[in-house]
Amino acid sequence: MNSIRINIARQKLELRDGSGKTLRQYSVSTAKNGAGELNGSFCTPRGRHIVRAKIGRGFPVDTVFVGRRPTGELYTDSLGAQFPDRDWMLTRILWLSGCEPGLNRLGDVDTMRRYIYIHGSPDSIEMGVPGSIGCIRMRNSDIVELFDLVETGTPVEIVEGQGNEGPGVGPALEACD
Repeated sequence: MNSIRINIARQKLELRDGSGKTLRQYSVSTAKNGAGELNGSFCTPRGRHIVRAKIGRGFPVDTVFVGRRPTGELYTDSLGAQFPDRDWMLTRILWLSGCEPGLNRLGDVDTMRRYIYIHGSPDSIEMGVPGSIGCIRMRNSDIVELFDLVETGTPVEIVEGQGNEGPGVGPALEACD
C-alpha cells in the first residue's frame, strides 16, 4: 500500500510505495502557525494519520467546497477578490483522521474533528511556505494526481522535519491499529 509523508520544515509531501521508496514529491503549504494538535490552534497536527475520506471525485478542477460539500461554484480570480478572507478548499479533499490517542485522536487533539484536510487551493496561493490555518494545501493539478493514487485508509505521517526524514527510502508506514 502507498503511504504519504508530509515534512513541515521542508513544506513537502511525498507519496511512497510499500517499501518506503518515494514515488512522487509535491510542494505544499502547511499551517502558518506551525505544528500543533490542540483544537483551535490553527496548527498542522503531527504524527500518524490515515486518509479517512476522499471527497470530490469527478468534480471539475477549481470546484469550491464548503463543509466538504460542493457549492456549485468554480473558483476564479474575481470570486477570490469578492471574498478575500475566505480559506478556499478546491478540487479534491483528503480528510485525515489521527491514529494516536492523546496526540492526534480523541479529545481536544482530534485531527478529524478539527477538519484537517489535504486539499486543492487557488493557483495564486504560494506553495513551499506555511500559510494555511491547519490543513495541507496543494496545487490543484497535484491534488488531482495524489487523489487518484491513494485510497481511503492510506497511512499519512506528518513530521516537523528534525532527524532523518529526507526524501528517498524510509520505513513503510502502516495504517492505524
